[in-house]
Amino acid sequence: MFATLSDRLADTFKNLRGKGRLSEADIDATAREIRIALLEADVALPVVKEFVGAVKERARGEEVSGALNPAQQIVKIVNEELVTILGGETRRLRYAKTGPTVIMLAGLQGAGKTTLAAKLAHWLKEQGKTPMLVACDLQRPNAVKQLQVNGERVGVPVFAPEPGNGVGDPVGVARASIDEAKRKLHDVVIVDTAGRLGIDAEMMQQAADIRDAVQPDEVLFVVDAMIGQDAVVTAQAFLEGVGYDGVVLTKLDGDARGGAALSIASITGKPVMFASAGEKMTDFDLFHPDRMASRILDMGDVMTLIEQAEKAFDQEQAAKAAAKLSGQGGEFTLDDFLEQMQQVRKLGSMSKIMGMLPGMGQFREQLENFDEREIDRIQAIIQSMTPAERANPKMIDGSRRARIARGSGRQVSDVNSLVDRFFEARKMMLSMARGGGMPGMPGMPGMPGMGGKRGKTKAQPKKGKGAKRSGNPAKAAQQAAAEKEKAASGGNPFGTPAGEDVDYEKAAAALDLPKDFSKFLK
Repeated sequence: MFATLSDRLADTFKNLRGKGRLSEADIDATAREIRIALLEADVALPVVKEFVGAVKERARGEEVSGALNPAQQIVKIVNEELVTILGGETRRLRYAKTGPTVIMLAGLQGAGKTTLAAKLAHWLKEQGKTPMLVACDLQRPNAVKQLQVNGERVGVPVFAPEPGNGVGDPVGVARASIDEAKRKLHDVVIVDTAGRLGIDAEMMQQAADIRDAVQPDEVLFVVDAMIGQDAVVTAQAFLEGVGYDGVVLTKLDGDARGGAALSIASITGKPVMFASAGEKMTDFDLFHPDRMASRILDMGDVMTLIEQAEKAFDQEQAAKAAAKLSGQGGEFTLDDFLEQMQQVRKLGSMSKIMGMLPGMGQFREQLENFDEREIDRIQAIIQSMTPAERANPKMIDGSRRARIARGSGRQVSDVNSLVDRFFEARKMMLSMARGGGMPGMPGMPGMPGMGGKRGKTKAQPKKGKGAKRSGNPAKAAQQAAAEKEKAASGGNPFGTPAGEDVDYEKAAAALDLPKDFSKFLK
């Protein structure tokens, strides 16, 4: 979503590299480029003015003028100011001390409230809670049915006493849901309310009545991050009409410019608490302003990647694979490789995973064009092998490769490529696991140098061969005389015979050095 903003900011910072100090003109030019980048990203004008003003003021201060690398200091300032306008610190849910915690969702129709209600319920379930969904959107056709289907997908019960489709009292349903939650011992109640295509008095009044009936601990405003500047207008209207404690951004995986996300927290003063970035029920998590700022500046989001990996990876399988790579648990096989690949797939698409790594913004086009089906093809090739072949890939000869290719619907060249890449990857991983360092790097313990055999470098002379002689007889004679003289001196670069004491003061006198220079020779 923030691709355009990221690219513009990256180009701006490139112009600052290599400068030992920043002039007033440099700061003004950088501020102008940042202003254009934010406006093109559809960030609200008041937010842009405040942001650029803060950056310019800090750029003129001591933290930049006294820095060893002013360009990096500017990036640091921009990162910190981005975190500020995104809300500062991560805001977490407040839970009720007694009784069920009530969370009410509000927002326009089409923002994704019903789907997000199920995502939030699934997230709370992973936190050890026992949530219950409440269908109070009785206006939109099939809204109740949609919530019931989503609730079934995530394994969370749905309280829906009314059929919806324009029938039923949403305020009465909301009030009855609290008693139902207490009776069935649910500790969190998520109330899904009705929306409209636009802001109107009837919708606001209904939302306010539901709020008064259930006295929610948290009111979350759900906003589509793709609707641009209208998101700010809607957010202000809901703040005045209903009031809310936090914002939830949906559709962050869209291709819109995303300025609304950067504007809402700053203008309304309410923090962005959650973000939804995908169609799966697991594509939902807490919103971390510092991590989002890092993504915008192409610094990656390694912490989120680690957290997702901890959830998805089987710790026992990972420990077994690590033991095999260290040479203590047998040999790392294609079965192990397949298991690791399947665990990585649980994290989501490869392009999404790679996008969380620092510096991957420059490869955005390649990531967007990455064919996710390539992993399926690799899996098909491995699963077309026999257990013996997966355990010992060295036995896969020409006839076996042809059979595997037919079984997986691929070409023999694809099988060859996979097997060759597996051996290379295993060799590299084994080397790193044993502390050998990166392959091919000179000077690393136990590893070959660049282009030479173990323990040798290009600088070392080859054994058994003397220095090259010139084809010219005169030059060849001179070289022979020089070699003879060198041998007589025992290889001493000063030309003195090996083992012979030298009178350095006598030698210095012969050089006619300045007066009192002899004291430096003692």
